Amino acid sequence: MENVSAKGVLGHLSFLEAQSKQKKTGAQPQSREQELKTKVEELKKERDRLRAEIDVHKNLQKLRTSLDNNEDVEMDDDSENTKLLILMAKQTQLKDVLLAHHLMGGYDAIKTNQDKSLCFSLATAYQGAILDTYNIEISVSQPLRIIRHNIPPFIPVKALAEETNVQKNIRGFLDTLSLHLNAFAARKQQVKLVKERHPSVEVLETNALCSLLVLMLTEPQTNTALLCSLEYLDHTRSLPTRVSVQCEETDLSSSPQWQKNKALLQDTPVHEALLIMRKTGHIN
Repeated sequence: MENVSAKGVLGHLSFLEAQSKQKKTGAQPQSREQELKTKVEELKKERDRLRAEIDVHKNLQKLRTSLDNNEDVEMDDDSENTKLLILMAKQTQLKDVLLAHHLMGGYDAIKTNQDKSLCFSLATAYQGAILDTYNIEISVSQPLRIIRHNIPPFIPVKALAEETNVQKNIRGFLDTLSLHLNAFAARKQQVKLVKERHPSVEVLETNALCSLLVLMLTEPQTNTALLCSLEYLDHTRSLPTRVSVQCEETDLSSSPQWQKNKALLQDTPVHEALLIMRKTGHIN
């Protein structure tokens, strides 16, 4: 057992001696040199990659400028790489539009006048029906300025811009403007539905803003004519703020049932309220 142990120790010493000689002959410096060469190659590859990335960004910027200005895209060749660059440019353009759409609270916006202004589209709808769409172009240079729009003249665009401080809160301005437009569209649509669905009801008067509606109703039991006036003093709402009913029979217009009908007209879209009144036998 002692001989085996001695041989094991001697073997270990021989290994250490050989390892020491290997270090002295310069094997380690050769390994370090190879490591540095590898590092240099890796840095060269990274340099080439960065240069290629810079070239791609330059070409993308060139393409984006052409696309934003609605110019024809001109490239040096028609290779697959060029086609890919064009697709990437269109993708980044779409992302910018979607970002603007998100930042502006969901309003569709496109760049115009060489990126100096934005044109916003404000769609209107009522009870699931898509109605008119209006557009407003705003200069993005300071101070912000409304360049043009196709919004009806009876909606005070400039006054709303001042009230909402469009210079600091463009989204607030668009929200308020959209509220006015959708309320107007809803009132206008209600008048249309009254004419279509209630031929026995006569529309005597309305105005461009649809903030006033005068109807002639007929009570079926006595065949009495009633003059019903609906006033929409809050132009951001589609329901009237005041309803009045007049007729020669004072007792009829002031009766409890017609007081309920007045409340119904004030709390329900007019075409729906008239349908309820007709079904319950209060009008023809």
